[in-house]
Amino acid sequence: MFTGIITAVGTIRETRKAGDLRAIIACPFDPASIAIGASIACSGVCLTVVERGGAAGDAWFAVDISGESEACTVPGRWVAGQQLNLEPALRIGDELGGHIVTGHVDAVGIVAARSSEGDSTRLTIAAPRAIAAFIAPKGSITVDGVSLTVNAVEDQADGSAHFGLNIIPHTAQVTTLGALKPGDSVNLEIDVLARYLKRMESLKG
Repeated sequence: MFTGIITAVGTIRETRKAGDLRAIIACPFDPASIAIGASIACSGVCLTVVERGGAAGDAWFAVDISGESEACTVPGRWVAGQQLNLEPALRIGDELGGHIVTGHVDAVGIVAARSSEGDSTRLTIAAPRAIAAFIAPKGSITVDGVSLTVNAVEDQADGSAHFGLNIIPHTAQVTTLGALKPGDSVNLEIDVLARYLKRMESLKG
């Protein structure tokens, strides 16, 4: 489990295909603190560390990305040079600063608009019909691994929804969200409570 509070931005150093896709991710962690078999959320995707190395502040770790994970996440995300929001798994006793995040992506959204709002950035994300009903004003959502509060939701004629987010300067600086522009794709995870509601709704009748 995660909280959606990003601790670092990493960069995919290289990828290689041998069955599943293996990605080597450079990061500013201390390799001694990265356990083999540990979970790290990479832009909202829970992945397992299979190798690690480097030095404190200049570390790297490797993860295997299944075909299912590739299919359910942003197309073209798993290539060399891509930056990823990183969060190690929540430990008992850690502060829950965001909300409960599972690291399982529900859908891919698209940035529909970006504008300035005071010192902050206003993003409008287009979410597909499959998850539109489970996004609510003042509710929580995870965008590329970042826990955020939904400001507003506008339902669209095709059943999809546009929702607004306020990205404060700190969040823009310490995550990849500050570089997003219209047309970019993002990993979306609905709130865990909404996930169960979605399941119950599917069983109605």
